[in-house]
Amino acid sequence: MVNPEIPSWRKTVQSEIVAVTVYTDRALVTRRGVVDLTGIEQELVITPVPATLETESVRVSGTGTVGVRLVGVSSERIYTTEPVAERVAHLTRQIQQLEAEKRHLQAQVDALALQSSFIAGLREKTEEPFSQSLSRKNLSLSETLDFLNFLGSQYSEYAIASGECKTQHQELDKQLQALHTSLQKIQTPHPKESFNLLIAVEITGEGEFELELSYLVNRASWTPLYDLRFSTTSDIVHLSYLAEITQSSGEDWIGANLTLSTAKPGLGTLPPQLEPWYIDTLRPQIARQRRSRFAAQPPLLPSIAEPPASAARGDWQEQDEVTEDSLIPAETVTAEVSKEGSVVTFKLNGGGNIPSDGAPHKTTIFNDDYPCSFDYVAMPRLVSFAYLQANVKNSPNGATLLPGKANIFRDNVFIGTTQLENIAPGQEFKLNLGIDEGLKIERDLVERQVDKRLISNQRRITYSYRLIITNLLDKEVNLKVTEQLPVSRNEQIKVRLSRSNPQIQLGEMGVLEWQLTLPPQERREIYYQFNVEYPPELTVIGLDI
Repeated sequence: MVNPEIPSWRKTVQSEIVAVTVYTDRALVTRRGVVDLTGIEQELVITPVPATLETESVRVSGTGTVGVRLVGVSSERIYTTEPVAERVAHLTRQIQQLEAEKRHLQAQVDALALQSSFIAGLREKTEEPFSQSLSRKNLSLSETLDFLNFLGSQYSEYAIASGECKTQHQELDKQLQALHTSLQKIQTPHPKESFNLLIAVEITGEGEFELELSYLVNRASWTPLYDLRFSTTSDIVHLSYLAEITQSSGEDWIGANLTLSTAKPGLGTLPPQLEPWYIDTLRPQIARQRRSRFAAQPPLLPSIAEPPASAARGDWQEQDEVTEDSLIPAETVTAEVSKEGSVVTFKLNGGGNIPSDGAPHKTTIFNDDYPCSFDYVAMPRLVSFAYLQANVKNSPNGATLLPGKANIFRDNVFIGTTQLENIAPGQEFKLNLGIDEGLKIERDLVERQVDKRLISNQRRITYSYRLIITNLLDKEVNLKVTEQLPVSRNEQIKVRLSRSNPQIQLGEMGVLEWQLTLPPQERREIYYQFNVEYPPELTVIGLDI
């Protein structure tokens, strides 16, 4: 029977999502559907399509046993109201249950108030007879204490119980308020917006036709995540390239072929236009506004990464040592990587079920080993530790590593996180791997001398520092040691490097750098001395070193 609401020349095509390509800020969705045509249809309808659709991006094609001419595509907005009766009934039952608990709690409060009132009345009525009996020695001291303890304990119990009941009462009021707010929201109708896609067709006869269409949707993205694992006994960094896919486009991607792309269609194809670059003097009022705006910003907090659940294996690993050889390790499904120009795509062999819930869904793209070399850097004036760094080179035929957060594991121990920048194939990059206590660094001020007499009417202060560096590791290491001299911002204040061992030239902004190679278990000493000269009438600030 033909639905009277749908004319015979219009037919709805039942379609499903078969493929999705996810970009960093949107997604390309491909749908397919098969329809039996009678030859009188003039319009095919795909419904519903989410409101995040970019209408100008729709493309249509198809094949079939009948000749079909695709004339054009248009879209129309539709509004539907979600059924809320079941949710309203559920919230109403919760409200009724909490209100019953509230009435029961109020009855307890009233009973406690009545008991407290009785105890207060008993105290008032027995106060005078009790005093007379006590003065006549008709009551013993123990009887007196028992009575006083009875009154005190009853007051305390009733007060504590009454306070707990009031706290529970307030908590119930908060829950009821939240439920009433939720009930009011869903009882207020909010039409859900979506699209119908209307495909105008010309058909030559009867037959089966398979329709395929693609379109872009917003509120979909993927971001890279990395796990970097290295060992101090190997010159290899193992990199796991992960993807975190998020989408709230309005339609679920179930059983679809999923592809991730590094292309950026949102940037457009035209280069940006330069605008005039104006400069001006800073006006006092503007300066005050800027200072107040910056002062209101909260400080940036360092990101804290939680160790993966695998780090907790130590609790049960020893118990399963007997059967570990018989265990079958899980297989990680990776992606097929392809490259065209600077664009890299990852076709996932699994993980094609991404609901439209806005939650992150992780999947593995690939795993690979990268050769690397290690060196150390130290800034003894700031920290008495050396920092380990890895120098890594991306494979010339490898994939582009997009900017993202990386979890770092050293000898299978989680040590922290770092941020990877965009790394092209063949590009070298550096990984900061945290402190290494295998290098011991000591820094001492061995001399601070103020000349008692002026030299050329100048006061001179001499500072001497000694650094002692010990390699406690069982391997040779390369270490860059960076120290710093004060930098004068006044032409009357002169800072000069007078001695250094090993000898070194003073760099820009007062930086001193030594490149050292330390064999295993070797101890190395660095010494440097500098002078600060200035007129005696000047007061120099910043020399609290």
